[in-house]
Amino acid sequence: MKTQTKDTMAEMTPQKALELLKEGNQRFVQKKKAERDLLAQVESTSSGQFPFGVVLGCVDSRVPLELVFDLGIGDIFGVRIAGNFVNEDILGSMEFACKVVGSKHILVLGHTSCGAVKGAYDAVELGNLTGLVNKIKPAVEAAGSDATLDEIARKNVELTIEEIYRKSPILKELAENGDIGISGGMYDVSSGEVTFF
Repeated sequence: MKTQTKDTMAEMTPQKALELLKEGNQRFVQKKKAERDLLAQVESTSSGQFPFGVVLGCVDSRVPLELVFDLGIGDIFGVRIAGNFVNEDILGSMEFACKVVGSKHILVLGHTSCGAVKGAYDAVELGNLTGLVNKIKPAVEAAGSDATLDEIARKNVELTIEEIYRKSPILKELAENGDIGISGGMYDVSSGEVTFF
């Protein structure tokens, strides 16, 4: 597969960007990886980048973003933080990706068996981790007392999407104008499959 270019970005839509993520995950799950020359992609992106989307995922080592969506160098902006939530810096990075560079879709990606979600559920207190898991506690509360950890992780994705709209007027306007899409997904660490919503 070829690297994203100015021409491919000119034809990119929010829906097409989402479809590329869905198709890539299906190739990953079906073991039908696209043929790529990664060193050629290094060379072709050395003078500029045209990523079609942004994926906000967890730092979990089992969820390497480019691999699980069968993507190459220059395809997406990958943002990773334990618990896949947003803060000022992450929102600024997304605003740069979408408003300045022209990325067309933001996917907030949670995953099953998330340690950060478990930490929030267990009210872990450990150095800076305490503040991090506190940012996920609203999902614990919103999901309800009978929710499983995976249900809490999904709720965390939903709340993160709400936060993007609430805390970034730039991204909200782009989404409302149809210039970008914003959606959620859950990656299953057992199967490798992403459920999109």
